[in-house]
Amino acid sequence: MRTTVLIVEDEPEFMRRFSSAVLADPALDLVATVSTGRAAMAMLDAQQPDVMLADLGLPDMNGVEVIRHAAARHPECDVLVVTMFGDDPHVLESIEAGATGYLLKDAVAPSIAASIHELRAGGSPISPGIARRVLRRFRLAATPAASAEAAPEASLLTERETELLRLTAKGLSFDTIGQLMGISSHTVVAHVKKIYRKLAVHSRGEAVYEAGQLGLL
Repeated sequence: MRTTVLIVEDEPEFMRRFSSAVLADPALDLVATVSTGRAAMAMLDAQQPDVMLADLGLPDMNGVEVIRHAAARHPECDVLVVTMFGDDPHVLESIEAGATGYLLKDAVAPSIAASIHELRAGGSPISPGIARRVLRRFRLAATPAASAEAAPEASLLTERETELLRLTAKGLSFDTIGQLMGISSHTVVAHVKKIYRKLAVHSRGEAVYEAGQLGLL
């Protein structure tokens, strides 16, 4: 049986990418694409999609409202958030509203279809940096004393890695960073890969955000 998909996205480029991925997969059926929260709610009132891909930064409302509407109308519908918002309030509010997956746009999988199939198989695709923070919040909530133990994370990165990440946060290219630090661009890339592994992230945006959450920047 084909999986029906509703896409809620107001950015044309991402709408095109997601739509193309769904249409290219013979096991998926694109029900509709909408760019506003009101249109999404109206579609949910008329249709019962198996999966809804939803952005949070919609032009007329917070996407979390759409997620709540989907959960109320169709409890069996899996909701995959694909957004630029990686902060704790957005993540937790989306999960509490009923989202079963959460991906950051700058780190989205090459094929969004793979994430949809993972959802339908009972999984919960979540960007690594997001998953790490959610787990940390639950751990700290369960063991208040753990907050005192979190301090050693401040030394997670070396001074050189921290310096490199600060330059990365300013939007500088790897070539420019290499020139400023007196190293080759290849060495910069090697450092960046090591930083990604240490922070359990897969993109520049996730690395900067995660480092900021840990107090490393």
